[in-house]
Amino acid sequence: MDSISGYVNKIVYRNEDNGYAVVELFSGGEEKTVVGILPMLSEGEYIKAEGTMKKHPIYGDQLVVDNYEIETPEDAVSIERYLGSGAIKGIGPALAARIVKRFGADTFRIIEEEPERLSEVKGISTRKAMELGSQVAEKRDMRQAMLFLQKYGISLNLAAKIFKQYGSELYSIIEQNPYRLADDIAGVGFRIADEIANRVGIRADSDYRIKSGILYTLLQALTAGHTYLPMEELVLETNKLLGVELSDIDNYVMDLVMEKRLIVKKEEGGPIVYAARYYYMEMNVARRLLELNSVWAVEEGQVHSRLAQIEREEKRELDERQREAVFEAARNGVLIITGGPGTGKTTTITALIRFFELEGMDVELAAPTGRAAKRMAEATGHEARTIHRMLELSGMQEESAAEVHFARNQANPLEADVIIIDEMSMVDIQLMQSFLEAVAGGTRLILVGDRDQLPSVGPGNVLKDIIQSGRFPVVRLTRIFRQAEASDIIVNAHKINRGEAVDIGARSRDFLFIRRNDANAVINAAISLICKKLPEYLGVSMYDIQVIAPMRKGTLGVERLNRILQEFLNPPATGKAEKEYAQGIFREGDKVMQIKNNYQLEWEVPGKYGIPSDCGTGVFNGDIGTIREINSFAEELKVEFDEGRVVTYDFEELGELELAYAITIHKAQGSEYAAVVIPLLSGPRMLMTRNLLYTAVTRAKACVCIVGLPETFLAMEENEMEQRRYSSLDRRLSEL
Repeated sequence: MDSISGYVNKIVYRNEDNGYAVVELFSGGEEKTVVGILPMLSEGEYIKAEGTMKKHPIYGDQLVVDNYEIETPEDAVSIERYLGSGAIKGIGPALAARIVKRFGADTFRIIEEEPERLSEVKGISTRKAMELGSQVAEKRDMRQAMLFLQKYGISLNLAAKIFKQYGSELYSIIEQNPYRLADDIAGVGFRIADEIANRVGIRADSDYRIKSGILYTLLQALTAGHTYLPMEELVLETNKLLGVELSDIDNYVMDLVMEKRLIVKKEEGGPIVYAARYYYMEMNVARRLLELNSVWAVEEGQVHSRLAQIEREEKRELDERQREAVFEAARNGVLIITGGPGTGKTTTITALIRFFELEGMDVELAAPTGRAAKRMAEATGHEARTIHRMLELSGMQEESAAEVHFARNQANPLEADVIIIDEMSMVDIQLMQSFLEAVAGGTRLILVGDRDQLPSVGPGNVLKDIIQSGRFPVVRLTRIFRQAEASDIIVNAHKINRGEAVDIGARSRDFLFIRRNDANAVINAAISLICKKLPEYLGVSMYDIQVIAPMRKGTLGVERLNRILQEFLNPPATGKAEKEYAQGIFREGDKVMQIKNNYQLEWEVPGKYGIPSDCGTGVFNGDIGTIREINSFAEELKVEFDEGRVVTYDFEELGELELAYAITIHKAQGSEYAAVVIPLLSGPRMLMTRNLLYTAVTRAKACVCIVGLPETFLAMEENEMEQRRYSSLDRRLSEL
């Protein structure tokens, strides 16, 4: 462990959000650089810092700080230097000199214990004296809190958040119920709180621990897509998490029900348990959908006339189901249109847009992701936005809040007569609730999607549940159109979905199966396809080709594939900056993915003369971009996402990114790529399912290349299993 002591001469850089700073320290007659989480540090303060000395390739020797202490200046010279540095707002060098001249080495005691006496100094009123005393007291309290929290192994970054959240209350919270941190502070989960509780000495069967464990188990269920858990499963998983056998968890669940944090519903198979927020989300979504489900009187002759006009203008004849979709949309407040690839969903959407425009109505188009919205706009010739942009996302209401804030809501609804949402299978219950809150009464709502694709990454099973409820008209597009029949991707996708055998040995322009027997041979074939064969064949770049795999882990999991593909597709080069992170290296030019929703990250689209042409907040799970710049001095990394949106990440935020040369099939949902390469060797039966294969194949626009074993492909075709997802929007719709 290395250490440096000295005065803070200059704060070169500071991130106010996480406390990361680059500081010049005057120590032993020379300037030294320290970097790390240094919250509430001010110029002029004297610190003792411990950490590891590292040599930066550009900026030389730096101490990377693990912990530090701020020492209160004791002699008159040090006190004057500190006060005159600007550390205390309202005191400059001249006033600092007058204060120290009046009180000498006793200055800090006066400021802390008798601040009113500062008014004895010319230029300081009684009010200003008390303000100065308050500032010094806050800094002292912060120092004491940092020392207290470090005793329990709490990092400086987390300690700063805890102090900001609780102030002087933190002492009783840490010693009595550190599990409150998991509820109140973003980024603190049950496991961190449990670790702190263990160090504090809180018992394993503490009521606080058990209740927090129950809530955490439900939170983990949300990440698996569930909106509730059966009581039996909740008890099993909670016991596993806590490492204790509790026979009376039901009592703790009922306590949490009394606290209005859980909802328990009695079902035929036994009680089920919701985090209260998600139960009410399903109820609100059900209520709003039923409120919007008006029935309108329409003249059939007028609709026929409009359809004939649309067919003439578009030079295209609609089939029976597409015409049915227009009729149903004309007379119903809510309509669901579902169908696989090549069944004319885009043609139907275009016809609907034109129909409502001829009726003099305003039509809005949206999709869950930027890629899906862009594809929708290109296919229909009308502007389409992401649902988040349509709702005018403006971040979180506060750091610890669970709710996302949209400018469009019940008080400020969307100004549209008709709203069409595509790729509905990707919409989770949380986004659906926010969307429906912003839809004004009387608006027609048309939901379009493929019910056979994988469900949303977030909790809920919105599209399937709405269809399953039987409460709304559903138009199923089943006919594969002639132009689509020329594509083996589309023909084979439908065969997979129906469980029919696909002839993988047949010659094809766009559906290729390359037999390989082991992982390394699969990877070599994939590299050859991406680097040379597919770019030449399709006239696209390597970055337009996406590897999508069933699993994250294993010899053909995306984690290993990304490390290997990075070395071939974006090798190290002179002048190409790099940054080490927990899982490996990020390099300028790397393809990366955002792996969690971050509603506060700001983005901008650069314009002429450095003036952004557009800006906003929010980067979402599954967004893919390219690293454009790595700045080691500012500890920042810039990524360009779709539509030219550039996001700046602090190095502390790199846990939100991962390499994306290969991604899971789940993450690829809703996106379309020029070509996809799918490695298939083996995997657990529960995962290697028909709808996973179907989703993978339908991600490709021009070419699918499957590399691996034919028997694995055939086994997936035959495997109708679907991972169980606990959701109940269909039941809420039936209840209401």
